[in-house]
Amino acid sequence: MSDLGRYQDALTIQRVLHTTRTIAIVGLSGNELRASYFVGYYLRRHGYRVIPVNPREKEILGETSYPSLLDVPVPVDLVNVFRAPDALPGIARDTVAIGAPALWCQFGVVDQEGADIAEEAGTTVVMDLCLKIEHARYLGRMHWLGFNTHRITSTRTGLQ
Repeated sequence: MSDLGRYQDALTIQRVLHTTRTIAIVGLSGNELRASYFVGYYLRRHGYRVIPVNPREKEILGETSYPSLLDVPVPVDLVNVFRAPDALPGIARDTVAIGAPALWCQFGVVDQEGADIAEEAGTTVVMDLCLKIEHARYLGRMHWLGFNTHRITSTRTGLQ
């Protein structure tokens, strides 16, 4: 894919972050050492409801884990994908089927067919970015880690 920039628009990312309350994480692992677990844990700590979607797990982060998106019994605002790129077309179809307004594909999860399926149904797509990093960037909480937040401010939030 040559034009990932269209799936990494700052205003789109901010809109998704500000309108999301419930996130289904496809491929969320119960292993605390996995990136998906850390992202899920972080999102829960920041007030999001995290719904695990992993057929190999019964429960993750205190929530029932579902075998597929189609089994999730509550409305989902955002589907976050921690799976191989070749799984994305099927996940995109399921995202459309459950009516989730946004599909977020983590680093390395890049598949044009999956993006096209979601976009043709009116689903917002963010691709090849980490949800946790982007959340921290736009809330201004990454500066202490040494990352450039692309924000200029004279206000120190959260630091006493």
